[in-house]
Amino acid sequence: MAAAPTPAAPTPAAPVGTVGALWRYPVKSMLGERIPAAEVTGRGLAGDRRLALLDRETGMVASAKNPRLWRSLLTCAAVLDGPATRITGPAGQTLLSTGAGVDDALSAILGRPVTLIDRPPEGAELDRSRPEEVLVQGPAAEVAADVVRFGSAAPPGTFFDFAPVHLLTTSTLGRLAALGPRGVAEVERYRPNLVIDTPGTGFVEHRWVGRDLRIGDRLVLRVMASTPRCAVPTLAHGDLPRDADALRTPAVHNRVPALPGRPPEPCAGVYAQVLRPGRVRAGDTVRF
Repeated sequence: MAAAPTPAAPTPAAPVGTVGALWRYPVKSMLGERIPAAEVTGRGLAGDRRLALLDRETGMVASAKNPRLWRSLLTCAAVLDGPATRITGPAGQTLLSTGAGVDDALSAILGRPVTLIDRPPEGAELDRSRPEEVLVQGPAAEVAADVVRFGSAAPPGTFFDFAPVHLLTTSTLGRLAALGPRGVAEVERYRPNLVIDTPGTGFVEHRWVGRDLRIGDRLVLRVMASTPRCAVPTLAHGDLPRDADALRTPAVHNRVPALPGRPPEPCAGVYAQVLRPGRVRAGDTVRF
C-alpha cells in the first residue's frame, strides 16, 4: 500500500518590506528615541508612552495636539534610563522622572502646573485642536477642539489615543516629500513606532487596514485604521522648524475615511493592535 503523500509546507507570504527603524516616546508628546530593538506586547513597544503629564488646572492629560497650550512639550526629549525616564529640557537641563522636584521643574519649562503620571486618571481626556483651524490661524491661536478619550483600541491604563502601535512606510514618506514644496518629509514629525521600508512611493499602508502583519519570527499585528493627522506634524520638533506643509500635503493629497463616524481626514500611517507579542528588530521582514 502506497504511503500517503506528505502535505506540502505552507508557502510563506511574500514580504511587503522590512523594519527600517524603531521609535518609542517614553513621555507622551515629548521627543522620543530611536532604538535598535524592542519587546512588543498588547501595551505596545516596551517603554512607549510610559508617562504623561497631567494639567493640574484642567485635569486633562497634556498633549501637543493642543498646540496653543502644549507645543513646548516638543522642546523636551525623553529616553529610558533604567527604571527611570530621563528628560532633557530645551536649555539642556536634565531631569529624572524619579527625582525630587521633577513636577516643579517641568511646570517651569511648560509654563503650566503639571504632574508627571504613569497611569491616566479614570475617564482621562485630552484636547485635540481642529488641525485645519490650526493651519489657518497658527499654533498659538485658540481654536475649536475635540475632546478625546484614551485608547478605544488599546488596553485600559495606557496613554495611547487609539491603538498601541503606529506604523509608517518609507513609501508614504517618499510620497509626502515628492508632493511637498520642500522635497523632504521628516519621519520625526509623524511619530511612528515602526518605520517599514517599502519599495516605491505612495500611501501603501492604507491598503493594509484589516490585514494582519507578521514581523520577524513571532510578532503579529492587526492593522486597525489609517492614522488621521492632527496639528502635531506642523509644529517645531526640537531643531526642526515649524512646517505647515507636513499637514497641508496629506490634507490635499491623501484625505481618506479613517475612523467610523468621521468624515475623510488627512492621513499618513496606520494604527495597529498586537495579536501576538514578540520582539522586533531593525531589519526584520514584514509579511502579510
